[in-house]
Amino acid sequence: MSDKDKIFAYLDAATEGYVELESLLTAIPAIAPEAGGEGEARKAEALLAWLAKRGIARIERYDSPDPRVPGGRRPNIVATIPGKRDELGRLWIMSHLDVVPEGERSMWRSDPFTVVRDGGRLRGRGVEDNQQGLVASVFAALAFLDSGIAPERTIKLLFVADEEVGSAHGIQHVLKAAKLFRPEDLILVPDGGSKDGSEIEVAEKNICWLKVVTTGKQCHASTPDEGANAFLAACDLALRVHALEKSAFPARDPLFQPDRTTIQPTKKEPNVPNVNTIPGEDVFHFDMRILPCYPVASVLAEVAKAMRAVEGEYGVKMEYEIVQSNESKATSAEAPVVGALAAAVEEVYGVKARAIGIGGGSVAAYLRNAGFDCVVWARMEDTAHQPNESVRLEDIAGDAKVFASLAMRA
Repeated sequence: MSDKDKIFAYLDAATEGYVELESLLTAIPAIAPEAGGEGEARKAEALLAWLAKRGIARIERYDSPDPRVPGGRRPNIVATIPGKRDELGRLWIMSHLDVVPEGERSMWRSDPFTVVRDGGRLRGRGVEDNQQGLVASVFAALAFLDSGIAPERTIKLLFVADEEVGSAHGIQHVLKAAKLFRPEDLILVPDGGSKDGSEIEVAEKNICWLKVVTTGKQCHASTPDEGANAFLAACDLALRVHALEKSAFPARDPLFQPDRTTIQPTKKEPNVPNVNTIPGEDVFHFDMRILPCYPVASVLAEVAKAMRAVEGEYGVKMEYEIVQSNESKATSAEAPVVGALAAAVEEVYGVKARAIGIGGGSVAAYLRNAGFDCVVWARMEDTAHQPNESVRLEDIAGDAKVFASLAMRA
């Protein structure tokens, strides 16, 4: 057997290992403090202990201080499997340790934090987002170690914290804490993709989340002229700002789907508890995904203009707070990592992969902005953040083969 055949055979036979590691990780909710959780520390320690038992011993840590969580640290971990030719550039596979909360438990068919195996599928919170990529990357590395085969490229597995709520304690911290990446490295984030594995994400829309606070004057609902309805004014603003998608930012870019800027009112916070009171304060949020041709600042200027107009019409005061904002450079579709990944995907899955852009944000944006080519890829069904999140075991095995193929490519 060739080295490739040995590696692929190992990964085909590793199903019980995939189930074991997925079960271990899912059982430890790694939820951010912003969502009422304790962070990723316990999950990280369980992962490190499991890796040590399997012989992955070269570990570095770049933890981020965070007094909100037990132990005061958010874990960022690098595991290294040495390759034959360091001059080729290393293969980085970056996955995140945190998960989102389970949501409404009544919508789950089982305990979200206990993995349930249903034929060739696993169900549980985090099994796809991002444990599919994490487990696949770990077993791609183990395939070389356990088979006694050195990869051509050094493999670097990076497990980061805090991806679900902004990455300040994750990849942003890592980039500030250490110079880990080189221009010649291949950097892959297995945190998004398509059912057939044909989409390689190379660009993201600019992102901005806004919290809008409207202050009016509370009064009895039977005498609305004596007050200033903060809720009504906020509704008008939501419609005006949403309309900017077409009026102020009409550009289209076929790299993305949808191919336009989207500005959507989303989260609505409670105002008054009773029906017969005009609310004097109202709070809601916008999720804005902006084509790269438009700077975030240009959108904020239009939002501010709309706010001033609504203030004048309704006699209220409005202000916004930026909850999250990021502008992302693109990786060229001709970058070496894109070509190498496309070749590996075709080898394993038999499909021709193409470069695309997405509206969602990922940790790849921070690497691109730091000057490193980076792609997001996986073969997945996109059940992330949903009740009954699931993953196909064949996708874990297949993605692990793609990662191994990249490590073997000179």
